[in-house]
Amino acid sequence: MTESDERTDHQIAFVCVQNAGRSQMAAAFAERERDRRGVGDQITIVTGGTQPADHVHEIVVEAMRERDIDLSDRTPREVTPDELQAVDIVVTMGCSASDVCPATWNGENRDWGLDDPHERPIEQVREIRDEIEERIVSLFDELLSQTPSAE
Repeated sequence: MTESDERTDHQIAFVCVQNAGRSQMAAAFAERERDRRGVGDQITIVTGGTQPADHVHEIVVEAMRERDIDLSDRTPREVTPDELQAVDIVVTMGCSASDVCPATWNGENRDWGLDDPHERPIEQVREIRDEIEERIVSLFDELLSQTPSAE
């Protein structure tokens, strides 16, 4: 297999500062959507933060459990400059990309402008969660409608 054969069609990073809320929800929904559509060989998902928290926010774990997604065993992690260099799309969660990711990347940046769920009531976290889920479905619709370019 050549290096280009091993590369997936799309590589997406979901990034925020703590990697304990929005980016964890986005990555989990993206993983589920990738599995539902059977496109594991076409889409690679990375998540991380620039200043990772010690654990995923409990309110986020609770909200995601309502969607049958268990985040209780996930640990926030630091996103590396190498990971950001390798992705096609960096999705930041509501902070400007320069504030969140001082590293540079080759791909496109999209900022989803989402509120931070930390220390918010569960009703507001559910709204944030639902918006992330809708955006993930739309992102997959967009990415999978594109024809991969020849390298």
